[in-house]
Amino acid sequence: IMSAEGVLNAQAQVDKGENARMSSFVGAIAVADLVKSTLGPKGMDKILSSVTSASGEITITNDGATILRSIHVDNAAAKVLVDISRIQDEEVGDGTTSVAVLCGELLRAAEDLIQQRIHPITIIEGFRAAADIARATLEGMAVDNSADEAAFKDDLQKIAETTLSSKLVHHEKAYFASLAVEAVLRLKGSGNLDHIQIIKKAGGSLKDSYLADGFILDKKIGVGQPKRMENAKIMLANTAMDTDKIKIYGSRVRVDSMAKVAEIEEAERSKMRDKVNKITGHGINCFINRQLIYNFSEEIFATAGIMGIEHADFDGIERLAAVTGGEICSTFDHPELVKLGECALIEEIMIGEDRLIQFSGCASGAACTVVLRGASHHLLDEAERSLHDALCVLSRTVAITKTIPGGGATEMAMSLAVEKAVPTVEGKASLAMEAFAKALRQLPTIIADNAGYDSSELVTQLRAAHAAGKSNSGLDMYEGAVADMVEKGVRESYKSKLQVLSSAAEAAEMILRVDDIIKCAPRQRE
Repeated sequence: IMSAEGVLNAQAQVDKGENARMSSFVGAIAVADLVKSTLGPKGMDKILSSVTSASGEITITNDGATILRSIHVDNAAAKVLVDISRIQDEEVGDGTTSVAVLCGELLRAAEDLIQQRIHPITIIEGFRAAADIARATLEGMAVDNSADEAAFKDDLQKIAETTLSSKLVHHEKAYFASLAVEAVLRLKGSGNLDHIQIIKKAGGSLKDSYLADGFILDKKIGVGQPKRMENAKIMLANTAMDTDKIKIYGSRVRVDSMAKVAEIEEAERSKMRDKVNKITGHGINCFINRQLIYNFSEEIFATAGIMGIEHADFDGIERLAAVTGGEICSTFDHPELVKLGECALIEEIMIGEDRLIQFSGCASGAACTVVLRGASHHLLDEAERSLHDALCVLSRTVAITKTIPGGGATEMAMSLAVEKAVPTVEGKASLAMEAFAKALRQLPTIIADNAGYDSSELVTQLRAAHAAGKSNSGLDMYEGAVADMVEKGVRESYKSKLQVLSSAAEAAEMILRVDDIIKCAPRQRE
């Protein structure tokens, strides 16, 4: 019988059975170990240095998804881990490290079972049964305070503080958490984070960051135009406002006198003047264009007392449309069809050394801008990532309002629930369920290890507390002791934890099923 290698190209590689599985496990576990040390409130940061950029850019971060997104891995199973971490970041925003670590621990436990000659499908059966029990336990621990506004806001504040406690901004976590909660509650449940803009300005300290009402645009107002405008009627446009040159490419215009050149120029100018007059005919007092506005048209706007802002990038103009309730237009022949944006006040403000334009009292009251201040650009980038995580988690929690205790409490409760069910299961699948419970217990262990505490001592104490019926007990990493997480105010989003559990279990199952890795031969270049 001909083997697969005989059919494939001579340069193709095939890893079979044991080799394929070991290579998958090694790759996935290596990636999990890479981010493991960033887990928990005492987790360490990583420096990611770019080899390709000429200036040798670096990123300093604690965010699992950012770390995994930046590394290029060759191993197929490692790519699966990078992918689930990225999806976790997009879906919930927080738990990006936990999901990779839990998947790695599940595979580490599965590796031992496979060495005991237990079939992968049997392990998967056990994992599935254990994941169902864990999900039911998690559901049972969730609390929903959405009916009581004050209690729910308190929950949101605690969730944001818990998310930020493992980040760079943890010294100011209460302040940043309240910024994030205020910003998300303004969205009134829409969950559209585009309405929250984050502006980074180096200088000052993190404590100087603040939440500004309305929208801030990092652009300049045209020369000689009003710098302050009340009750603004804003037209948002994406149109060419350079002098309308006669665009005939590859042709020549011969003239026999300078007067003719002046005529051509005048024709261009009158064309531009007509266009600007059409725009001013809409009854606006502020014109914001995505493209440039040349001097001639700027001059006409200034004469008409209209504020003109040029080059508001794609991001800026899209956000402004959402915030002021206007529509972006490119033609100006039908004023009755154009929807103008509105806001109570446009003015120039100073942040540090820079002048920016602030739009306050916008038509959609959901808009706000977080201005981040900090000592260096690296610090600001990391603060932005931290705040983004908190905002994502909060906007998800506003939609799915259940919350759970943090600090490893749910992991331990799920682990004990799975272990309690093990004796009732016949066959080898029960071994896989035990392994699943052990992997869940690894998360509090790693959190304690990262803080430099004796993890064996703490985790056994935590287990005993849960066995004694104290299901809200978790690890307090500031005291190095087991404590009641509800009293300590350590809460997490139910959606985030559920996503971590489901994604990690599914990814581990997917990697376990692999028995061949086939690498295709590279295509020969002619």
